[in-house]
Amino acid sequence: MTVPQKPDTRRIGKGMTIAAWIILLVLLTLFFSHKLDQQRNPNQAVFSRLNEAGTQEVVLKRNRFGHYVSNGEVNGRTVEFMLDTGASDVAIPAKLADELGLKRGQPVQYQTANGIVTAYRTTLDSVSIGPMIVHNVPASINPGMHDMEILLGMSVLKHIEFTQRGDTLILRPYE
Repeated sequence: MTVPQKPDTRRIGKGMTIAAWIILLVLLTLFFSHKLDQQRNPNQAVFSRLNEAGTQEVVLKRNRFGHYVSNGEVNGRTVEFMLDTGASDVAIPAKLADELGLKRGQPVQYQTANGIVTAYRTTLDSVSIGPMIVHNVPASINPGMHDMEILLGMSVLKHIEFTQRGDTLILRPYE
């Protein structure tokens, strides 16, 4: 006569403990990944307000690395910008330019912190951060940029008045 086997409760308990630890690690990874992303881009939801003069302005917070990074739009598509007063044009990584359907124009050379690079001229129909929109923006497609962040250079920033106060940058359209 055979005796029915009892499930090994120790084995089940060990499996449940391992599963609980895996779930906890996944949840912690998701939580801290979001926190790190918020530290890198604290302006994922762009904050705008009316100032005393009734002008719309955008308020950006500096990230933990000392840069102003913000979500915005290029030709109606959501992108991420890093404001760069040292860049003459808006510089777009080639992979992102392809996703945005931008056409490569005349090659042009730029002197950058990493040396001379060859990029390709293009024109953006619109660039916006919050309620501020600039139309017909000269830009360049840079095959040497490997991330998906657009450098928002002076071809846009020259149309915007900006004031820095502590860790805050206030952007206003020129009137």
